[in-house]
Amino acid sequence: MRSVARTRAPADSPSSFTGGDWAGLERPPDAIPGLVWSALSKAAVRAVDSWPAELHGYPGADDVRPSMRRICLAVRHTLEGRREDLTEAESLRPLRPVLDALRREFISTARNAEAANDPESVLRVLDAMEGAQRLLDDTASERFAARLSGTDALHLVVEVAHDMRSPLGSILFLAERLRSGQSGPVDAVQERQLGLIYSAAFGLSSLASDVMELARGGARLIGPQPIAFSLGEIYGNVKAILLPMAEEKRLDLEFHGLEVDWRVGHPGALNRVILNLATNALKFTNEGKVEVRARPTSRRAVEFSVSDTGRGIPDSVLATLYDSFRRRATGESYAFSSAGLGLAICQKLIRAMGGELNVDTELEQGTRFSFEIELPAAARM
Repeated sequence: MRSVARTRAPADSPSSFTGGDWAGLERPPDAIPGLVWSALSKAAVRAVDSWPAELHGYPGADDVRPSMRRICLAVRHTLEGRREDLTEAESLRPLRPVLDALRREFISTARNAEAANDPESVLRVLDAMEGAQRLLDDTASERFAARLSGTDALHLVVEVAHDMRSPLGSILFLAERLRSGQSGPVDAVQERQLGLIYSAAFGLSSLASDVMELARGGARLIGPQPIAFSLGEIYGNVKAILLPMAEEKRLDLEFHGLEVDWRVGHPGALNRVILNLATNALKFTNEGKVEVRARPTSRRAVEFSVSDTGRGIPDSVLATLYDSFRRRATGESYAFSSAGLGLAICQKLIRAMGGELNVDTELEQGTRFSFEIELPAAARM
């Protein structure tokens, strides 16, 4: 087998790393030829100079250069068997896109330069970049865990939930426009699919709201004063959101109201409770129906209930049913959400309205959630 001689370039090959922001990077590591290191330096400079404005929180080249230097130092130290400390990296300046830009430019530069004559060294640099990538991932996980266990953990949770609601709001708006035919005609299948998209996005948006409410201690659950409202309007809103889900699962969704439709209370809170309970009922029912009822128990009080013909709730789950976060037991087959945010919020909302959420359930027969609150009759608006 014929051997191929490799010519190693001198260690002092010209580098684009020239002091200043690139201090400590001018000369290559002992194990890397100068031409290969020169290819890396040119790649770094090109990535910085061509950085798009306002990308990933970096206004421009002057702002991204220090981050690129940190990445290049991490690559160098990896090649030298050392570990670069990235824990002090600015939280609002993500380093991963900088590393990705460096990798792309280096592959392009090394392919079109004399460095390509030493593929072994090029691969070693690329492997060092992977090492830097793993370091970034580990650092990000450690910092995120530290924030979750720190004093600003609740602020972080609220921030994430808040950021979720904006794009979800856009999805809801666009799905509703499409569904109503404002962007052109839709057939029955498309209308049902858009309804499912709307229902899913609404569920995620509600979850984000639940997280924010729990993180804030529930101080903003209901308004300060009860107002007049129509129960029929609440039923209409809930039905519009959940009907596509019920139709997809071939379930009957029934609503039974009151003879006196107009009441005085907290319609926003009541809407959230009924929607959440009915959504859960549809989720855990595969055959039969989900039924929402309201019946007067006195001149001022009303009992609401949401019943289903689903699988029921096992005793092992009932004890922690209203916990904000519940740990699923090992081997537990019941697929109830381990977060439990919806029911926790429902209980808080109902208590804020002066009631208590109760549950009656039987395995393989169904579940009935109910609560009683004061809702005096109001003159029709």
